[in-house]
Amino acid sequence: MNYEEAKNRFVQTWGALGSQWGINKTMAQIHALLMVSTDSLSMEEIMEELHISRGNASMNLRGLIDWGIVFKEYKPGERKEFFTAEKNIDELARKIARERSRREIKPAIRVLKEVSQIEDEGTLAEKTFKEKTTELYEFVARADNMMEKITEQKENWVTKTILKLMG
Repeated sequence: MNYEEAKNRFVQTWGALGSQWGINKTMAQIHALLMVSTDSLSMEEIMEELHISRGNASMNLRGLIDWGIVFKEYKPGERKEFFTAEKNIDELARKIARERSRREIKPAIRVLKEVSQIEDEGTLAEKTFKEKTTELYEFVARADNMMEKITEQKENWVTKTILKLMG
């Protein structure tokens, strides 16, 4: 397999994975393309490489910038904007974990806390509901807290965390 085939396969696979992680396929493909590019790319280059419209490219680049994993880059003498992705895999993982927590986990924790505090009038259904939602709230809150501690690590946090858990 040559470089272009391998790059295309990676971009397509990353795009498919992205939809499983809660972002759309095109957003993940743009991220993949920028992540493996040796230089920053203009919107036009991204559009051409991925065969997408300007609106689609613009909307998804804005989303990636909001996630904190893609950055605008300005080149002297150029009127175009250029884009580059976070290249450090540990930092990328930390940013994704923090953003997913903010967007998905924290709202779920708030709802679980709220629904687990119903007024229990003594029925079996209410008691069971309150017990299970409280257990879920405590579990998800602990898991989120653990993920926050992991993402606070600066260097090779995955390896450090695994070693701590095994030790």
